[in-house]
Amino acid sequence: MHYSRYRFYIALVLSLATISWNTVSLAQAPTLGSVDFPNSGAKAAQADFVKGILYLHSFEYAPARTAFKKAQMIDPNFTMAYWGEAMTYHHSLWRVQDQPAAQDVLRRLGRTTSDEAAKIPTQREKDYVHALEILFGMTEATANLGKLERDVHYRDAMKQVHLSYPDDLEARAFYGLSILGVGSANREYASYMRAAAVITPVWDANRTHPGAAHYLIHSYDDPVHAILGLPMARAYEKIAVDAAHAQHMTSHIYVALGYWDDMTAANTTALKVESAKTSGEGARSREAWHHRYWLHYGRLQQGRLDDARKMLLWARNRIDSNPLPREPEYYGAMYARYLIDTELWAEADEWLTPDGVDVTAPHYAFAQAYAAAKLGNTGEARSHLAEISKGGTNANPEIILSEQEVDILKLQIRSLIALNDGDSENAIALARRAARIQSSTAFRYGPPRISKPSSEFLAELLLNLGNAKEASEVFIDQLSRSQLRSNALIGLLRSSTVIGDEASIKESTESLKNIWHGADRDFPLLVDFTGSER
Repeated sequence: MHYSRYRFYIALVLSLATISWNTVSLAQAPTLGSVDFPNSGAKAAQADFVKGILYLHSFEYAPARTAFKKAQMIDPNFTMAYWGEAMTYHHSLWRVQDQPAAQDVLRRLGRTTSDEAAKIPTQREKDYVHALEILFGMTEATANLGKLERDVHYRDAMKQVHLSYPDDLEARAFYGLSILGVGSANREYASYMRAAAVITPVWDANRTHPGAAHYLIHSYDDPVHAILGLPMARAYEKIAVDAAHAQHMTSHIYVALGYWDDMTAANTTALKVESAKTSGEGARSREAWHHRYWLHYGRLQQGRLDDARKMLLWARNRIDSNPLPREPEYYGAMYARYLIDTELWAEADEWLTPDGVDVTAPHYAFAQAYAAAKLGNTGEARSHLAEISKGGTNANPEIILSEQEVDILKLQIRSLIALNDGDSENAIALARRAARIQSSTAFRYGPPRISKPSSEFLAELLLNLGNAKEASEVFIDQLSRSQLRSNALIGLLRSSTVIGDEASIKESTESLKNIWHGADRDFPLLVDFTGSER
């Protein structure tokens, strides 16, 4: 049944039951997108309710919560406004949940779940709320379960809501998101493609639905499937102009495809929107640092060295006085990214953190060890190797590394030390081990979590030791997982030149020309590319 007919049918039936339903106008929030979400709330509260839904779909949880609370003030009996507020405490793909706060919201509908059900005017809305009771451990079956287990039960509950109301696009969208939420801890292609299959009909029915675009981008957020998400990324940047996370989210597709101009433009816009928040504090929010970290990586890929240095200087100055807990960790990751991607090893000391500022994220010590080894300072490299450990718990998950990932960093440094000690055989063995471990881990979106991708590291080592043929093969393997990464491309160009692979030389050269069309003259890799001496 077509959705508009479904709405008409529901409205007709409920009018006979003397329940007044309202639907959401498709043009109420043109800068956030559009949804069609029938509900029993008062007409006067609809504008705030839909604003909350639109923000919720773009993971803008704070403004969504504000909008839902405004809707409740207008209509204190607005069931779905309480449902929406409770949803803002469940950040499914970020693995964050404030269970007590969500429970408090739902209890405002009634002292017990049976009281809540008695106050809710329709079965459909009861089903939505009951799914949240399951999610937040307010049912007998989920009261004593951990978050991940409750996420699974919630997914199954949302599946039933979707099956009960197959023409309800919001039920379908939130069911698809629940599938992604369960799979976010360990990305599995099958689960993500399943989510895409559920969500795609929402996209087909409404090309301005922020959730459809957003969740499909997450579904296709890897180098293999990213091309499928390109139409959604192009659309989403226009759908939700006033949502900073939405503007950033498009760059998940762009970075996976190596579309560096689009990636940097998206994060520049996201940073502006986020930084414009009340009192200018948006510039220091967790989200702003997230956008800044991605933008910094994009600038380095573009060869925009002056811009990258300005961003690094801004970040260093920011942590010089009363830094927030996450800020030194982000700086440490940006420091590593700058050294690794520019290969300006001699600048390692120049960009150290101000006195008294500690960085616990492993990237920071890794980059210092890497630079020292590259400069031949093996003793210093060993000293920094001992400092590489799991840490950075105050940072975003993209900065926090697992023990296995920390082991990869250590293997790379041990490989460089072995090379400096003249033990090339052990250096290769250690590099192969690092590459093998990293290739076995689940793919994680965004800038490489390991500052120096291990296959790229191995390929450079092979090339430097005279094995250009295998190096070329390994560079190609790396590029399949980090498309159009300039560091891997120039490595492929070097190895292809040695073995005389003219097709690869031509393709790599054209790709680098396109990427570095606006590069600074002193960008190190560009200097190598043009054949000049550093």
